[in-house]
Formats: sequence, C-alpha cells, structure tokens
Amino acid sequence: MQKISVLFKTILNKGARIQNDGEMITVTESAKKQAIRLMKDDGKEGFFVRVGVQGGGCSGLMYQLDFDNQLKEDDKAFEDNGVKVVVDKKSYLYLIGTTLDFSGGLNGKGFVFVNPNADRTCGCGESFSI
Repeated sequence: MQKISVLFKTILNKGARIQNDGEMITVTESAKKQAIRLMKDDGKEGFFVRVGVQGGGCSGLMYQLDFDNQLKEDDKAFEDNGVKVVVDKKSYLYLIGTTLDFSGGLNGKGFVFVNPNADRTCGCGESFSI
C-alpha cells in the first residue's frame, strides 16, 4: 500500500454543490480522472482506492487515501463512476454518504471529501469531527 501525498479538504454538506443520498461513497468525474492518473503514474493500474479515517488533526479525525490491491475481511467495497472504493468497517461509519471529489483550484489542489456526517472542520479543512 502506498500513501498518496495530496491535500485533503473536508466540505460540510450544508448547501454543498455535491449531493449523495445513498450509503455508498461516490466519486466525481474529476476525482476519477485524478485517481486513474495517479494509479497509472505509480504503476498501480488495476488497484482500488482505499479510503479511511484515523484520529488526528485539530478537529479529531483525518482522512486517509491509498491505493491498494488487497481486500481485508471487514472491508466494504463500492464501485462508482468506474472507480472501486474500499473502506474498512470502522471508517465506513464516519464516511456513509460521502462524495470524493478533486479540486485543482487556486485554494489548493487535492482530493476533497464532501462528508454529510462532519459537524465541523478545522480552519484549513484537513480534519473534521462528528
């Protein structure tokens, strides 16, 4: 498993432009393109995107994003927009209904999590709390 070194941002879902009413993790077109490009550049074609949550950051929880090719017993797997996303059971509870996006704008380049479960984020948006 290789860590992806990109900027993570959390967007509270209050009035967010991206809506995900389901229980899966959805992937926008821009996130799909970036994930596929990064996997290709890293020689990880055919891998999936592993998303997780770990303790840390100013608000208490931080996102993890990796490329992986090994499923674990407690993993939940989704496929959206042609991208397979895998989440461990514990992290899934924090990520239900989240949309994975990618922003290349002036405010920073990186993956963006539109998480309807996040109550607040830190000032830079890299961590969140529930």
